[in-house]
Amino acid sequence: MPNVYCVRAMYGQYTSRFLKGHYAAIGWLDGRDLTNIQDRESIKQLYRNANPSVTSNLVIGQQVGQIARFLFDIKPGDYVITPAADTNILHYGQVQDDPYFLGTDADGCPFTQRKKISWSLDMLRRGSLSIPMQNTLGSSLTVFQISNDTEFFEAIMRPELASPVVIQQSHNHTELVLKRLLELDATEFELLVMHLLTAVGFEAQHTGQPHDGGVDVRGHLNIANMAKIQLIVQVKRYQLNARINAKDVKALRASIPAGAQGAFVTTADFQAAALDVATESGYPRIGTVNGRQLVDLLTEHWISIPEDFKDRLQLKPGLILA
Repeated sequence: MPNVYCVRAMYGQYTSRFLKGHYAAIGWLDGRDLTNIQDRESIKQLYRNANPSVTSNLVIGQQVGQIARFLFDIKPGDYVITPAADTNILHYGQVQDDPYFLGTDADGCPFTQRKKISWSLDMLRRGSLSIPMQNTLGSSLTVFQISNDTEFFEAIMRPELASPVVIQQSHNHTELVLKRLLELDATEFELLVMHLLTAVGFEAQHTGQPHDGGVDVRGHLNIANMAKIQLIVQVKRYQLNARINAKDVKALRASIPAGAQGAFVTTADFQAAALDVATESGYPRIGTVNGRQLVDLLTEHWISIPEDFKDRLQLKPGLILA
């Protein structure tokens, strides 16, 4: 079975070069042909020679590990993901036969250690993936393996490469939790989202009232005085097969003050056009949390949810933490 890896293109700066040149690349040991390199120790020696000022074994080990992963672990038939400059867009492709080659910077990409990739014409939206998967893609490493590849294969419509048992178990768990959430009335659901924001770290306030302009919860996050975020949240408790449309997202956008961001939280899902509006350039960013992602967040922060809500939902710890 193929594995899935992420290879970053310097915050998406060189993603277009990757796609046009049909490769993925890394920038260490530039100009050195690694075709005949057979083991990690050889890479380590090359790295030490190329970077004499780096003496930390920890730093050397991490960098050499990524080079070795790119050179040895990523094999023909494996899949590679690379984020675009707009990190909500993820490109993916499959590693070709005899993949490694030493390129040049003539195409505008300075990363010369390359592997041949057949990039798909389709793309994935990072915002449509589960919270654990999004967190995985947030790794600070340049080259790393995606351990939760079941979701990836499902997203690209290749379920035969994933484990059907794992997929079905995940779907059953999510659907059961969402059905319990739908048993809450509108105000209870808004309050639950407020408590979830608090668990994440916001100072949150429930503001949902008639004629509130779509604003149900407001949150303020102060990150060690380094950054402050004002968040305007709309909550929709819709049936599981419903889809939030672009008009609803635009309506929320109109209620976001200058300098703030928005979030749209629902038990359902979003139409593609709604996701486009949420990240449209020139407007306040609107984060989107669909039903599956909401369950992910509740699972991650369940311990911080007030006991009366836990009792109201009647979800056993073993279920919500599954």
